[in-house]
Amino acid sequence: MTASPLPLGIDIGGSGIKGAPVDLEAGSFAADRIRIETPGSSTPKAVVKIVKEIAAEFDDRCGGGPIGVTVPAVTTGGVVRTAANIDKDWVGTDAGALLGEALGRQVTVLNDADAAGVGEMQYGSGRGVRGTVLVATLGTGIGSALFVDGTLVPNTELGHLEIDGHDAEKRASNGAREADDLSWEKWAKRLQRYFRHVEDLLWPDLIVIGGGVSKKADRYLPLLDLRTPIVPATLRNDAGIIGAAWLAAQRADHQGA
Repeated sequence: MTASPLPLGIDIGGSGIKGAPVDLEAGSFAADRIRIETPGSSTPKAVVKIVKEIAAEFDDRCGGGPIGVTVPAVTTGGVVRTAANIDKDWVGTDAGALLGEALGRQVTVLNDADAAGVGEMQYGSGRGVRGTVLVATLGTGIGSALFVDGTLVPNTELGHLEIDGHDAEKRASNGAREADDLSWEKWAKRLQRYFRHVEDLLWPDLIVIGGGVSKKADRYLPLLDLRTPIVPATLRNDAGIIGAAWLAAQRADHQGA
């Protein structure tokens, strides 16, 4: 009996395009991740070529199966509406249709922070948590994924809240910490200002911190004084690929039902 193909998750980032098949039972990669540098001219044509290359590498495990693809942009119905860290030609592109035609199968396209949030909610620090959960990825900017009783509220873009006259991520992202050469203590003060503002707007039941800097959470999370429990992500930088693959599989199951 032939095993069903595994879902494939692919994460399109500003510096790299990464992909791996996902074992949905374990919530982990089923093979080593492949990473290819994002081309300097990250046009849809150039990026689709690399996505096809990655998908072909896993054809033996994922051939014919669903694919989830994340983009650093607001997406609605598979159409890219903004362009952060990728070429502006993506704006207005129906990425779902473009990738689906190129790969010859169903492709689910979503915002990268939303995908990471889905991964954390299904397999990580948000698993089983009811109420309002915010997953915030602290990287070059601040990505956000908001969930109410496990259901995603897509494209929240809470990193772009204006606080004290500044776009929040320009002051409180990990990129800002590095650019301004801040100590953990000084950065924590900026995070405190940001998350207290978010608390007052949303009254979340849990905040999960993702992004690469989540592995150093013990350096700054204890310095925050919030009423909301705040914890590091479990899946870290794997969350986007895992979340995208999970959503793609859910969509395939729903349409096949």
